Amino acid sequence: MNALLQNVRSRFEDAKAYVKGHKAKVTRIVSRIAIYIFLITISYVFLYPILRMLSISFMSASDLVNPEVGWLPSKFTLINYGIAWKVLNGTVSLFNSIKYSGLMAISQTVISALTGFAFARYEFKGKKFLYTIILLSFIIPVPILLITQYNMFNEFYQLIGRTGQGQGIGSYDSQMLMAFFGQGVNSAILIMIFVNFFKLIPNDLYEAGKIDGANPFQLFWHITIRLSLSTIVVVFLFSFVWNWNEDYVTKFLVGDGIDLFTNQLGKFDSLFSTRTTGLTHPDAGGEIQLVESFKMAATVISVIPLLLLYFVGQKSFVQGIEKTGITGE
Repeated sequence: MNALLQNVRSRFEDAKAYVKGHKAKVTRIVSRIAIYIFLITISYVFLYPILRMLSISFMSASDLVNPEVGWLPSKFTLINYGIAWKVLNGTVSLFNSIKYSGLMAISQTVISALTGFAFARYEFKGKKFLYTIILLSFIIPVPILLITQYNMFNEFYQLIGRTGQGQGIGSYDSQMLMAFFGQGVNSAILIMIFVNFFKLIPNDLYEAGKIDGANPFQLFWHITIRLSLSTIVVVFLFSFVWNWNEDYVTKFLVGDGIDLFTNQLGKFDSLFSTRTTGLTHPDAGGEIQLVESFKMAATVISVIPLLLLYFVGQKSFVQGIEKTGITGE
């Protein structure tokens, strides 16, 4: 009898363990399915407009009005990109945008690194107040200060006589000055990235450098910069992309003085009629009419340089994101 009870109890425990393990397995499967559904939903929200933009950029005018054409055009064409490139004044705009964004990114990276190093490694009077001012510069909406900044720069350029074509307002000068004084596009975020990372560097390294006779600049260059290359790449890429896409401030302080991709893209409709005058469509044989395909092609063209930049610096970018301490860890 006891042996029978022991056998029943043993089988009951085995069944209980099987059900428990099976339940845990089912729970894991269900949770994974839920996670994948969530990720697919989120990715769809982001990927749909991008894929749709690419699809339309290869369509002809007849495909756009053809109800039988969904995602795949009846005939792929690159003519849209050629016309969009001409409307954007692509060669000039590409060079100007790379030059502008590159100079701004370099300036912001250098100034943000120096500022972050000072806040992370030195104690001085007014440190908390200045750091608060930097945070406020990020919190305060840009339009509130922009008119005042425009008037200030305009009076300054008139005072020093820089009011000609391509000088003062209508050039890079204003935004370069703002970047130099830590007021560039999202400079506060870049400074905080450096502050958080520089605080992670062991203080013993700086103490050892001081014992060896290193001055503050040598400490910054030989210790801080050498250990922060991936973070510098992150800040540079952020700054480059933000300045490339920034058009609100640029319209005020640069305007029509310099052809930039974002400015040209914003004026695409008005530029289309003037820059395609006298051209005929290679496929249709008639005068070129503004359609959505040209706009989508122009948008794709403006994104390609950023994608290439990311692919080149992808490895350093990912490493830098892990080390910057953005999450506060």
